This record gives sequence, structure tokens and C-alpha cells, in this order.
Amino acid sequence: QVQLVESGGGLVQAGGSLRLSCAASGTIYRIDTMGWYPEAPGKQRELVAAFPTGGNTNYADSVKGRFTISRDNAKNTVYLQMNSLKPEDTAVYYCNARVLARKVVGIGTLEVWGQGTLVTVSS
Repeated sequence: QVQLVESGGGLVQAGGSLRLSCAASGTIYRIDTMGWYPEAPGKQRELVAAFPTGGNTNYADSVKGRFTISRDNAKNTVYLQMNSLKPEDTAVYYCNARVLARKVVGIGTLEVWGQGTLVTVSS
């Protein structure tokens, strides 16, 4: 089974910075893409940053110029550097990955979610 473990959330004042990390573990043969999806209270979970393998990073308009997604392929880890944080960035941030991995029976493509890490930005 594949697991994603996130860390790095917390409470920060507006204008501050946080760095989130998400490490994938398990028998993984290939990672197709990794991304970050915040879910704010009363709102749907939505993609803010993605890093496909061999492709270009992409960002939601709301975070362009403030957030940077990066990957360490040797560690199967994705990061989200968040600068100039705003109160509206407050959310539980979920890490997502699409991977080719060993399943209970055989090998196949899996979409995996982390447990989420809370980011709170105070005004």
C-alpha cells in the first residue's frame, strides 16, 4: 500500500511563510504527478499547485507568485513553499499523488491522498 504523510502546517500571521512537505512511502514504481489541494471550511477541495513528472509545474491564479511547488524524486517527496500568506489561504492542505505501485494483488495506478495538514493564517 502507498501512504502520503504531510507535515509543516501551523499558525502564521498574514504576510508570513510556511513550507509543507509530503512524503510518499510504499512499493512505488513510478510517480506520475504530485500536487496540493487545500480545503477551506465550507468550500470544495481544489488544486493550487501540481508537479507532473517530466512536465511543467502549474498553479492556481490565486497563488501564482506566492507559492512554489518542488519535488525531491530521490525521496518521493513534494514540497509547497508558501510566502506572503493571506487569511484566505487558511485551509486543510491535502497532498495528492498518482502513482504506479504494488497493490494488494498485482501492480496498478493508484490515486492517493494524505491525511491533511492545517494551515491557519491570522490577520
